Amino acid sequence: MLYTLARQALFQLETEMSHHITLDLISAAERLRVLPHLIPEPELPVELMGLSFKSPVGLAAGMDKNGDYIDGLASLGFGFIEVGTVTPRPQPGNPRPRLFRLPQHQAIINRMGFNNKGIDYMCERIEASRYSGILGINIGKNFDTPVENALDDYLICMKKAYRLASYIVVNISSPNTPGLRSLQHGESLKRLLDGLKNEQQRQAGQCMRQVPLVVKIAPDLDEAALDEIAEALVSCGMEGVIATNTTMTRPGLEGHPLAGEAGGLSGAPVYDLSNRVLGGLAARLEGKIPIIGVGGIMKPEDALHKMALGASLVQLYTGFIYEGPALIWKIVQALQKQNPLPE
Repeated sequence: MLYTLARQALFQLETEMSHHITLDLISAAERLRVLPHLIPEPELPVELMGLSFKSPVGLAAGMDKNGDYIDGLASLGFGFIEVGTVTPRPQPGNPRPRLFRLPQHQAIINRMGFNNKGIDYMCERIEASRYSGILGINIGKNFDTPVENALDDYLICMKKAYRLASYIVVNISSPNTPGLRSLQHGESLKRLLDGLKNEQQRQAGQCMRQVPLVVKIAPDLDEAALDEIAEALVSCGMEGVIATNTTMTRPGLEGHPLAGEAGGLSGAPVYDLSNRVLGGLAARLEGKIPIIGVGGIMKPEDALHKMALGASLVQLYTGFIYEGPALIWKIVQALQKQNPLPE
């Protein structure tokens, strides 16, 4: 009830403004130690990629692009947090307005464009946080870096993020950076992943620990592209894959006044598209690489279905905005009923 009232008030504001106000309020509540009294901390431990997750329900990248709100978001009950997408250099992203709510469809359209303060700033914020749980760092390329030089940008971010990250996500699927999705295909994909894998081994030697590399893919891939990606993930030795990012299509939005807005669509309308990719990828990977399922999780049954399709972990973004922290607890409860903790 409390979150429903807060959401009604915040939804009266301009979308991007309400996003930042919400995060500021969450951070303030965490600093005042209010949240532990209001929100239970669900636990359902999962071991994956050599990491120990408090629960399989995490926060997807995009909510906290710079690592400014890690402590506050972690206090809401997530089993792990992912920050970013971050780029080597700061960049403003696309002009506003660039974020649109579609409440009747439980959806969001965004064309943020990797707006962030750069990897150096993010590293400072992570070092200043008190969070000790699993932290993913989602990396990308600057908008003005040619696609053929994208590896250079990913390497810059990876080298600086490595010592602070529990895992690193290679975002090659945002629809809001021109040419980025071309990195999901052919020799461009293998060259990128091979280059990152080589750097991972160098960093592992220096830091004395292996930080898993995870690739985030789009929901708009056809069957041939899924064949290609699955083969590249295995052959290049990636430790995980996130399925999926937002979609460029507009399923179920026919006639909606915002349907023509450019950007990626998230929330309930992407659920079936994301599940098609998740299931297809799981069939191709045959358990060789774990999958993190994200896209359209609005209720516990959605998360359970993604796990039935082959996901080992799930992440929330749009569902969290519409349903609030209670969704985390409800999903963990549903999973506990399926797999109760030992007495």
